[in-house]
Amino acid sequence: MNIYVGNLSYEVTEEDLRTAFEAFGKVESANIIKDKYSGKSKGFGFIEMPSSEEAKSSIEGLNGKELKGRNLNVNEARPRSDSRNDRGGRGGGGYRY
Repeated sequence: MNIYVGNLSYEVTEEDLRTAFEAFGKVESANIIKDKYSGKSKGFGFIEMPSSEEAKSSIEGLNGKELKGRNLNVNEARPRSDSRNDRGGRGGGGYRY
């Protein structure tokens, strides 16, 4: 299961995230999203856990908990909607052709 982790302190490392989530089970990956130009954390990341039960337990256990001075926002990651393809229809401003 893919888990979204928001409100991360800019001091948190991927290893810090991995350690926090490993208390609940096996972690396949820990990824903090970084700005592609500056390389600095954007304040959120994703954890991948193979077991849904362990993942749900980690969400319940870590949501709202403090890590390096910030309260985590933890929930199941939703698929990213590609806004470039979400325009719906052909447009045209209501004109009839």
